[in-house]
Amino acid sequence: MKRKEQALLYGFNDEERIRAVRKALDRTSVPSRILPPEAHHQKVGYLIGMKGFRVTPPDEDEEDFVFPHEVLILDKIKGKRLDEVLAALAAAVSPGVQYKTVVTPFNTFWTLRRLCETMQKEHGALAERDSKKED
Repeated sequence: MKRKEQALLYGFNDEERIRAVRKALDRTSVPSRILPPEAHHQKVGYLIGMKGFRVTPPDEDEEDFVFPHEVLILDKIKGKRLDEVLAALAAAVSPGVQYKTVVTPFNTFWTLRRLCETMQKEHGALAERDSKKED
């Protein structure tokens, strides 16, 4: 069975923001699912329902993972359709969701934790670059 468009929400704690994001996604006909905090050790491929991925038991030695940001993962949404979904989210949610990503052939093999940490590093690098431009 072919996967369809979907959005995964991780780290959303404010019910009002969850409703606003889900309402914007509903308006664009994108189904959404909220991931539990303990999903961080699962592969992205498993979380989106890709064939060949299985649940990963937590690593006994793994330290607790607390990611203080909301994360929106968009699957099977590309091009103009992606622009449409992002515009609907921007219009409905203020401040916007800072950490957004699309599923790629590469990040399907990453854990959700690695995806979050990579986005955080990229955002930090972009913020540093932008602050240097302002000087």
